[in-house]
Amino acid sequence: MEIPLRLAAGWLIDGTGSPPKRDVLVCVENGVIASVASGGGGEPDPRDPLVTDLARCTVLPGLVDCHVHLAMSGTEDAQIRRRQLCLPYDEAVPLIRERLLEHLACGIVAVRDGGDGAAHTLRYRIERLPCPDLPVAVKSPGTAWHSPDRYGKLIGKAPREGVSLAECISTSSAAADHVKIVNSGLNSLREFGRETPPQFGCEELARAVAAARKGGWTTMVHANGNVPVRLAVEAGCDSIEHGFFMGSENLERMAERQTYWVPTAFTMKAFAAHALSGSREAEISRKNLDHQLEQLRRARELGVPVATGTDAGGPGIHHGKALAEELKLFMEAGFSIQDAIRCAALNGARLLGIESVVGEVKAGRAATFLVVPGPPDALPGSLRHVERVYVFGTRVK
Repeated sequence: MEIPLRLAAGWLIDGTGSPPKRDVLVCVENGVIASVASGGGGEPDPRDPLVTDLARCTVLPGLVDCHVHLAMSGTEDAQIRRRQLCLPYDEAVPLIRERLLEHLACGIVAVRDGGDGAAHTLRYRIERLPCPDLPVAVKSPGTAWHSPDRYGKLIGKAPREGVSLAECISTSSAAADHVKIVNSGLNSLREFGRETPPQFGCEELARAVAAARKGGWTTMVHANGNVPVRLAVEAGCDSIEHGFFMGSENLERMAERQTYWVPTAFTMKAFAAHALSGSREAEISRKNLDHQLEQLRRARELGVPVATGTDAGGPGIHHGKALAEELKLFMEAGFSIQDAIRCAALNGARLLGIESVVGEVKAGRAATFLVVPGPPDALPGSLRHVERVYVFGTRVK
């Protein structure tokens, strides 16, 4: 019979956006949270020698990174990056595992992949998971879809001539977890606010989303700029990825439809940090970031459901560590620490459809949570020093 787990923590952030609770006793039985008592109340007595003393620590739910690329690392070495894109599957396997462990070490228990050209991540998920020492959930689309001769070749493919996007989705791998569509280009690092035209029209996107829904898939859409985002939202997509320069009207639409937004703000901070000091690229990256933070402030005011994603695997965006940096930017945009954690926990879990096992620390939920040193004020920096990660009540080492 499994021995019950009892943790007496100094603080708890439960993942719902509620203020942190003080002096909390978390009891776990058979992989499920049996009770959560705060303020020093509840049974058993925290002085019981069988209770783990975490009085100087904070408990919070397992975190979710809703936008990563596990087939790539955060290296800025162009030669290594080119090689990563053409690695055979057997060589990619240990690298994908290493990146998942990097996430877990930072308290990230679930990730949603944005695709890779060879669909290595999806194959890895099928053949290698679940695994007891890796994150609870890895979601992958296989490859992404983009329009011919447009951005997206690194992570996906274009429909064949004469074949619609909806037809491609209908006949794609049934093992995929979701559908990834690219509907714009990248942000310019030379011209502030420059937008690219959409890759797919409104009707084609609507048919594609309908085909995905019929197949049981959600749709994540890479889109920057007003028109590409508007078309994706009107088509009924489940999430907008990046969403730079989409504007207030799109945010209002997303709030009304409860379309998720994964802003990946840290991408621009990473570009600015590694661009040549004083260069045009560094200046525009910083301006792009400032604009994205303004959009985040507006999204918070409007009630847009926001989930954290880092684009880990991009240059300078390292798996695991990047999430703490993304949370810092959320707080710069006016989110409290508990609101930021909600975006990284419950909102992310709902977007991935795994809220029954990840997202909240409360009685009746799966005991998947982490322990970080210090009070809530030490977050998100303390995510760099996660002390314990529990998955279904078992401590992962």
